[in-house]
Amino acid sequence: MRTIGIDPGTAIMGWGVVEQQGSTLTLVACGVLTTPAGMAQAERLLILHNGVRECIDKYQPDSGAIEELFFSKNVTTAITVAQARGVAMLALAQAGLVVNEYKPIVVKQTVAGYGGADKKQMQEMVRLTLRLPSIIKPDDVADAIALAICHAYNVPMTRRIRDANI
Repeated sequence: MRTIGIDPGTAIMGWGVVEQQGSTLTLVACGVLTTPAGMAQAERLLILHNGVRECIDKYQPDSGAIEELFFSKNVTTAITVAQARGVAMLALAQAGLVVNEYKPIVVKQTVAGYGGADKKQMQEMVRLTLRLPSIIKPDDVADAIALAICHAYNVPMTRRIRDANI
């Protein structure tokens, strides 16, 4: 199974593709999609949408994972992040991928074993999980990869629950 994880943002959107074979996870590719400050929001969203579609087309994931939006005190920031999240979800759906959403606390619990893990702890757990020589930077990319890892770890349980309800 190959999963693309997306950490939504308007200025910087992190993405990472992880492949699972048996119990082994491997990093396929990762990066950021960026948009210039001062550009009209609609143009920024188009750049992000096209960038996510290019990643999907190039790396052919079987599933997608994206961070659920948590409401911050800055409403303007929350709205722009929600818009970026929306275009990423649209790109995943257009490619026929199921969109799997995870709260930040669930990602932290799944990847680091602690819902209060900080950025450094998460980066280190991503590094260890994927057996990488150094931590992934920037944070947006590490967060996107953590989302993909979280999904890979959660799929077996989700399948068991689904099958039990049949």
